[in-house]
Order: sequence, then structure tokens, then C-alpha cells
Amino acid sequence: MTKTALITGASRGLGLALARSLAADGWRLILTARGADALESAAGGLGADTVAGDVADPAHRGRLARAVQGRGGLDLLVNNASGLGAVPLPPLAGYPLDTLEELFRSNVLAPLALIQAVLPGLRERRGAIVNISSDAAVEAYEGWGGYGATKAALERISHVLAVEEPSVAVWWVDPGELTSSPA
Repeated sequence: MTKTALITGASRGLGLALARSLAADGWRLILTARGADALESAAGGLGADTVAGDVADPAHRGRLARAVQGRGGLDLLVNNASGLGAVPLPPLAGYPLDTLEELFRSNVLAPLALIQAVLPGLRERRGAIVNISSDAAVEAYEGWGGYGATKAALERISHVLAVEEPSVAVWWVDPGELTSSPA
């Protein structure tokens, strides 16, 4: 049986690298990212289904859940999409709270909501969830407090899900420092 993966933030960087690797191993892919043109360009040649949009948008998550159902289920969810927050990175004492709230919405609540939307299918197929974290979740870096707090929250959610969902493998991964390279 061909396995199916849903990857968020798949138009570039780590998300695209994971998509290429899984495609090479014969996985069916459902890819999502905010920019439709960049997503279509990135997905070219991978035979992937693409659903452009923002995972922080409940309607978009609904479209992703329907795409998963249309593919007959899900074996792997990779929550890679995330935001950095205010730039330049401000100290927490002056972090704009509305920006921090939005960052929590995109980096913590959106991945959890997507997990909730596709969890029944993951349970059925004894699938896996990979939440992409950061060393900023566990290390204190000046200016990285807002972003790091969201990644720490995502790691805690991952820990708890791993205990609560024994039929689903739940991993959280810090990929280390990433640099851009030509496509």
C-alpha cells in the first residue's frame, strides 16, 4: 500500500526537502504552503496534490482534511509551517503582544488544530506526526523569546500527544540551523 504524507510549509526549505525525499521513496504527497505559485513550482515533478493556504485559517485546515480523506487516509503529518514573529527579533519586555498572539496562533494552535482534524485517519492507519521544533524551545537566546516560547509549547503538545495517542507515533524534531540553497 502506498503511504500518504501531508507536509505543511512545503514550498521551500525543510518542507520541500522532506517532500522530495518522500516522493523519491514512493510516497503520495499532499503539500501546503501560503503562496500558491511557489507551492506549484516546488511541487512540480513530485506528483503531489497541492492545497495552497495558511494553516492558521480554519477553512484551509478543513480543505486539507478533505484532501486527506480524498486520498483514502494519512500515514504521516509533518507540521513544518511556522512564523518567526516580529522582525527584527525584539526582547520579550517589548514584544508586541498582538504579534506574539498571532505567532502562537500559527506555530502552536494551527498545528494542533490540524492534528485534531486528521487524527482519526492517523489512528486508523497507525500513522505518525512530526512537529518541527527549534533549539530556541529549550535554549534562551536574546531576542528569540517569542519564537522560542511557541516552539516550547509545540514540544509540550507533542509530549502529551505521544502519551495520549498510543496508536500514533508522535515526534518533535529540532533540525538544527538551516541555510538556503538554490532549488
